[in-house]
Amino acid sequence: MLHMLRPAHGSTHKRKRVARGSSAGGGTTAGRGTKGQQARAGKGRKFGFEGGQVPLIIRQPKLPGFKRPMHRTFEVINIEALEAKLPAGAYDAASLRQHGLRTTRQPVKILGQGSVTKKFDLTVHAVSKSARLALTKAGGSVMIVQ
Repeated sequence: MLHMLRPAHGSTHKRKRVARGSSAGGGTTAGRGTKGQQARAGKGRKFGFEGGQVPLIIRQPKLPGFKRPMHRTFEVINIEALEAKLPAGAYDAASLRQHGLRTTRQPVKILGQGSVTKKFDLTVHAVSKSARLALTKAGGSVMIVQ
């Protein structure tokens, strides 16, 4: 039965070939209209072209500054968050994710906002001076990994 399936009569059509003479039904202008940029051969225009007007992308101001190609962005965690959410112990970036302190896959940097009384032994990607001072003062340690 499957070998006998056919499209319904009249549901398929051959495409109309244009520019084959006026009696063929698509001659003269071949569906391009009369005159104008789109009627010409090679009618493609580059992206953003606005007919000779200065394009929008060129009209925008050039912003000052420089974006470093090797710039590293960190996920920051303050020591007050460590104090509030974790018991004393040793932690690395993976265990901080398990405890819900880390949400992205970016490297971790510990910052010194707040105070800490528990002993934390951390293995992270970066730490600020104030955070390192507060953690070592509480009896903990910080190890940096790349």
